Amino acid sequence: MTKNETKVFKVLCFLCMLFAVSPAVSAMHIMEGYLPPTFCVAWGVICLPFLFLGFTRLNRQVKENRKSMTMIAMAGAFIFVISSLKIPSVTGSCSHMTGTGLGAILFGPAAVSVMGLIVLLFQAILLAHGGLSTLGANCFSMAIAGPIISWLIYKGLGKAGVNRKVTVFLAAAVGDLFTYCVTSIQLAMAYPSAEGGFQASLVKFLGVFATTQVPLAIIEGILTVIVVIALESFAQSELKAIHFNA
Repeated sequence: MTKNETKVFKVLCFLCMLFAVSPAVSAMHIMEGYLPPTFCVAWGVICLPFLFLGFTRLNRQVKENRKSMTMIAMAGAFIFVISSLKIPSVTGSCSHMTGTGLGAILFGPAAVSVMGLIVLLFQAILLAHGGLSTLGANCFSMAIAGPIISWLIYKGLGKAGVNRKVTVFLAAAVGDLFTYCVTSIQLAMAYPSAEGGFQASLVKFLGVFATTQVPLAIIEGILTVIVVIALESFAQSELKAIHFNA
């Protein structure tokens, strides 16, 4: 690891320690045991093809250039760091930044599905955040759906000639918001309202999440831009190795 990479890594470690002292809450993502078993199994099955593509993509990336391992590790650490800041939102879940937009921008959404799964496993087993039974649902919303939107926005605005910093900001922020739209759909499907059914329940979950998630999405967008600027300043060779400037 070069001196410049070491500087970036130390900054990420500092942020990790900073966020680690945030107040504890009852859950992160959708908590253990909150979804019915059929929903847990269904979301897990849906995630399988994305994870297969992700493992294939990462394996090819590492074989093509060993230097990409450093960038993969940094992207994974960023997801873990930024998703450690937890704010209680609705019963059975919490609002938090996701950090997956950065990985989607650097490596594409397939690779992020694996990074997100690893982070979610660590949080469920070691930190009691989220859960093993709800791993599939959390993985789909945070590590699959959100990154896909981030990647589409980044590629689309990039081709349109929009400023790089604006593109990165929108990709990270909107991807974050979309993650919680999917989480709201998952919760509404599992627990439709007695009056109004799925639609009424969805409106309720979206409304509650929006009050905390909109400002968090803006913060995540800004933080992602800062990290990209840092990488462009201190890790140019590594960015070229993963064809970020292509």
